[in-house]
Formats: sequence, structure tokens, C-alpha cells
Amino acid sequence: FLSLPLQAKMSRPVRARRLEGIDKNIWVEFVKLAGTYAKVNLGQGFPDFPAPDFLQEALRRATGENHMLHQYTRGFGHPPLVKALAQFFGKLLGRELDPMSNVMVTVGAYQALFCCFQAFVDEGDEVIIIEPFFDCYEPMVKMAGGTPVFVPLRPKAPKDGKLMSSADWQLDPAELASKFSAKTKAIVVNSPNNPLGKVFSRGELELITELCVKHDTVCISDEVYEWLVYDGRQHIRIASLPGMWDRTVIIGSAGKTFSATGWKVGWTVGPDRLLQHLRTVHQNSVYHCATIAQEAVAQGFQRELTLYGKPDSYFVQLPRVLQQKRDMLIESLVAVGMKPIIPEGTYFLVADVSAFRSDVPSVPNSDEPYDYRFAKWMMKNKGIAAIPLSAFYSEAHKNSHTNFVRFCFAKEDSTLKAANDILQKWKQEKTS
Repeated sequence: FLSLPLQAKMSRPVRARRLEGIDKNIWVEFVKLAGTYAKVNLGQGFPDFPAPDFLQEALRRATGENHMLHQYTRGFGHPPLVKALAQFFGKLLGRELDPMSNVMVTVGAYQALFCCFQAFVDEGDEVIIIEPFFDCYEPMVKMAGGTPVFVPLRPKAPKDGKLMSSADWQLDPAELASKFSAKTKAIVVNSPNNPLGKVFSRGELELITELCVKHDTVCISDEVYEWLVYDGRQHIRIASLPGMWDRTVIIGSAGKTFSATGWKVGWTVGPDRLLQHLRTVHQNSVYHCATIAQEAVAQGFQRELTLYGKPDSYFVQLPRVLQQKRDMLIESLVAVGMKPIIPEGTYFLVADVSAFRSDVPSVPNSDEPYDYRFAKWMMKNKGIAAIPLSAFYSEAHKNSHTNFVRFCFAKEDSTLKAANDILQKWKQEKTS
């Protein structure tokens, strides 16, 4: 032992094969750039306004009233929270839910997604992902040993020169059907969709339902933006459609529901035959979520259950406020020459920036997509951060969507005004 060299280094590979090809992450690069250059950060998807007063007060009470709330609670979910979620979602779905078997609390929706892919996907299984998609879906499927199969939403140009809506981006029924096979284990449905803001219609969800039933496929339904729907549209829960409850896991997020993304409280709702496998992954990974945050979220849902559908409900008030912010940003972007795609939901807005190709210099010997170059140029030269849309596409389809960037409008009015001031100055510069 004493004769071994003091600086002996490992020579064997240490990285697990499951990590190959998924080490890059757009958020690492763009968060750093935004912190360095952006005066206004409309890139990252989180509100810069406070969580509602009632939720903050619930957290203060939880911190001081009961010292046991500083200790472990039930691993699969704090009893008051799973009971509140079962009661609330039971009302929405029109069925009685068992809080102990039909609900599981997770460390944000992110961990809920991880549990789903780890619980359901084996090597050789295929998972259908609708593009554009939240960027973690693809690497999580690959980490589980599965193969992502992509099907894009295809835009249809609106008539009369109107701005495009996220509703104009639609699935091709024949193309979607062609992606299902004997290898298909699951499909991920994200409605309202991040980054596009599309709210899937009943007809589109019925198409997905028919294929899931025909091919006996699991549906992972990411519904974290379920309350952020605009212009009188309705969010339809695919698990409520005939034949879907038994094969669907619903994923939700207190971060998006109550504008408290840093609390990292998420949940899954579904039949015990599916959730029992998620519990196995959960108990062998994080095991437990923060008790105090769960207690506060439980109180938030108890409040919302009593106010459901009433004007004082936060779930009624928040989308009204965000729709005004959406419209404010749309007006500002149009003024400078961008073409926003009006989102039906979420707090994201995608804009066509192809009119600026002559303003953004090319980089010699670089294969970087235009939307990446534009987003970096806009941060460095105009001080506004956004995210390139092609980051939300597979390699096969990435190059077809490089004229767009994604903005987040869940911001204080002062933040949006600062963005508008920059855009107005930009407009004047272009005019002159």
C-alpha cells in the first residue's frame, strides 16, 4: 500500500452509458448569458412577482405553529396535501380519488416526470413526444433506456394577414397514427404546451385517446399550466375522456399553480396500478419532499376548493392578470417588427424573428442555428433575454424552426414596461 504513487489517477471510464449525449443543457449557457448581459430577462420561465398573500401566510403559519412540520412527513405525500389534492382533482375529474393510492407528491413536476419515465420505460420501449416539447422529456426517456419518437405540430398560416395563434399549430392525424407501434410504451401530452402555449382541443385529445386505447399505451399528461388558459378557452383533462383514466398519469405543479416555482412541490394523480410503480422510484430516489412547503400548498388548495369558480379564486384571477401581460408584450413585439404567435395558455409566447436576419451577423465556420445567434445578439445588444425555439425540438426537426424565440410574460408590469421601453427605442433605431 505504501509503495503506491501519491498521485495515482483513475484511468477507467466512470460515466454511465445512460448519460452519453445528454450532458449539454441550454439553460446553463443562457442563464449565464442573461445574468451577464440582460437588463430584462424574459427567457427563464418563472414569475418575478410574489406568490399570493394567502399562500405566503400559510407558509408563515406552517413555520411557526407546529414544530413537527420541520420533520419528515409521509414519504409519498403530506397527508393534508394528498387529501386536498384528491378532493380537488376528484371534483374536476368527476370521480372519487383515494388520497393514499391515487395521489403522490413529488419534488416539483420535474421529479414527477422522472418517476414516470423510470417507472414505465424499459430498454427498447418507444415514447412518443409531441414537438415542440419541454426540453427534459428527451434526455429523461434516454436515461431510462427508451427511444424518443417525435411527431411535430405543424403550423397553418392564418388568413387575412392576422397574427398566428398557437391553435394554428396542429397534429397531422395520419402522421401521429404512424408513430404508434408494438414498441410504443407511452406518449407525453403537454397541454397547455410549453413553449408554444397551445391548448389541445377536445378533438385533438380524442384522436390521442383513440390511438392510446388501440395500442394499449400509457399517457403521461403534463398539465402544469392547467389554470393558465386565455380568451375563454377550456383546459380539457385527457384522463376525463372515456378509456383514459386507467392509462393516464396527470402531472401538476404548485410552482405554476400558485406562482411559487422555488418551492418545488409537484404531484401525480392517477390509478393505483400506475402510481404504485412511481412510488417505487420515488422511495428509492428522493424519498421525501419538504414538509412545510407541502403544508402551505395544502392550505392553498383547501382555500381554492371553497372558492372554486368564484371571482375571488386565485385560479380565476391569475389567468386574467396574465392575459393582460400577454397582450402587453404582444403589442410591444409587433411594434418592433416581430410576429408573435398568440398563446392560448401558459405564460410563454413564441415570436417569429425572421425579419431580423439582416441585423444579426453570421459567425464564420459556425453551424449555430439562427435563433441561437439571434437570442444571443438580442441579449448582448438590446439587453432582452429570450430562448431559441429550436432548443425545444429534436435534432431531426431543429433546423426547420430556427426563426423563432420564446419569451416569458409572467413578469411584473415594471419588468414588461422596461422591455417595452427597450423595444420602442429599438423601433426608433430601425426607423431612423
